[in-house]
Amino acid sequence: MTDRPRQFDLIAFDWDGTLFDSTALIVRAIQQACRDIGVAVPDDARASYVIGLGLRDALMHAVPGLPEARYPELGQRYRHHYFAAQHQISLFDGTLEMLHALRQRHHWLAVATGKTRQGLNEALAHTELKGLFDGSRTADETLSKPHPRMLEELMAEFGVPPERTLMIGDTTHDLQMAANAGTASVGVSFGAHDHAAFEPLGPRFVAHSTRELHDWLLAHA
Repeated sequence: MTDRPRQFDLIAFDWDGTLFDSTALIVRAIQQACRDIGVAVPDDARASYVIGLGLRDALMHAVPGLPEARYPELGQRYRHHYFAAQHQISLFDGTLEMLHALRQRHHWLAVATGKTRQGLNEALAHTELKGLFDGSRTADETLSKPHPRMLEELMAEFGVPPERTLMIGDTTHDLQMAANAGTASVGVSFGAHDHAAFEPLGPRFVAHSTRELHDWLLAHA
């Protein structure tokens, strides 16, 4: 461990598109769910924009105007397609190495995700990540991004103030949540959103690969 003072005690990661290479699967699952129930299918850009939100918020943005009573049906078909294919996706290369390096420096590591608790637990069970995270929050147990509640609850859990907390994500929802919570943020460009939209939200850095993210964190976090 370096003698350089650590800047952030708590580092929170988004899941899909940041640690897990799942953006394309989520887009396909939303589109297939729409076909199943016979409604207009959103294009790739619209379907990917909602990644990071809680499922109901995501579906309402991806398929606006659907009668309220039909969103549960759409959600059920989305979950069917996602879980049927989730074994096909994996961590971005270098993710485990990065997380182990951060743990060796004694950062608290957490996940703040739009997934459900069941979805996150199932994802963790199918990877080598189990036990690497000290805490997590999912959209079904608190408020969805970009509301700051997820980060606020994690900071309270570990007794870490906003100025010692860093949020890392691939969407404007992640970075806006960090801004709303008063924490620093880092964006990654290899997930769901075009990184050109990140600049107004003031991230400390935008990483174009997991290796770039790894190197920046070890130098600056």
